[in-house]
Order: sequence, then C-alpha cells, then structure tokens
Amino acid sequence: MTPEELLVEVVKILEKLNLSYCITGGFAVSVWGRPRATFDIDIVVQLKQAQSFKLISLLRNFSEAGYIDEETVSKAIRQEGEFNFIHPETGLKVDFWVIAKDPVGLKEIKRAIPQTFNGQVIYFISPEDLLLSKLRWYKLSNSEKHLEDARSILKIMKGKLDKKYIRTEVSKQDILDIWQKLINNML
Repeated sequence: MTPEELLVEVVKILEKLNLSYCITGGFAVSVWGRPRATFDIDIVVQLKQAQSFKLISLLRNFSEAGYIDEETVSKAIRQEGEFNFIHPETGLKVDFWVIAKDPVGLKEIKRAIPQTFNGQVIYFISPEDLLLSKLRWYKLSNSEKHLEDARSILKIMKGKLDKKYIRTEVSKQDILDIWQKLINNML
C-alpha cells in the first residue's frame, strides 16, 4: 500500500463516521505547493469521545497490526491535542489533531477545499490556512522546513491566494513578523 492509498482509506473511515476534517502537513503542501516526501499524514479533525470508539475500531479493522492507544485518544479529545495511528504495512504514522473549540482549527476545517485525490474526494486545508499553519509551526520550532513549505505555496499559488485574508490572519495569529520576513526574502 502506498502512502496515497493509506490516505484514501483513512479518509473513507472518517467519512463513514461523518467526521469533519481536513488534511494538512506534507500531503497538503504537495497539493498546494511543491511535492515533497512526507512520512506521516496530518489530519485536523473534530472528534467527540463517543465517536472515538468507532474510529479506533475501524482503524484496527483496517490494519490488525496497526497501533492506536485508546487512552491517548481520550486525552487528545479532552485537551484538544494529538493522537496517532501507526500503520506498519507502510511504516507511516497518521497524526490526528483534535479540535473542538480552537477557532483557528475550526476555521481550517470550515474553509477546507475538496480535491479529487487518487479517485477520492478529500478535504484539504486551504492554501491560505496551510501557509498560516506553516508560519505558526516555524514560530514554534524555528525549523526552516516550514518556511520552505510556505515559500513553495506562495510560488505555486501565486495569484490565487486570498492576500486580504492572509494579512488579516497573520495579525490575529501573531505571526506578522514572520510573514513580513518571508515576503521580504522572496522579493
């Protein structure tokens, strides 16, 4: 199974459970920016405790050798944190970022854009929200990888980005200085 096929299968599970989600991270960068290797699948998801048991069950049925920790899932739901599912057949980790009240995460899901990917309609984070996410991750980690991803989104999506939305959000999300640095370095 390829990483792309794994993504499709996980999305089918999310849709079967009628969960709101969007794909972010490396897969989304490959959709809105330059293709790049990634070793995980990042998903922002709205998930309640009652839904988690069915999600865990379906992921385990999909891959009996797969690993998911029930207590970590429960804690992620309570604290709006992260849990993962490890798929040994591909060696990939699926990171689920649970949101319930976080306005940024909720906006990312609301603004998600459907794309046909390997024959399946999949909701990806918008290019603007992905760019903002990469700037926030750079602020937290100082990792150049995030700035490289942001640059590639800017180059590939050039005239298609909602710059007014980005300018408003970089101020709200306290990443204006990083945005200005990014723009100045690209001139």
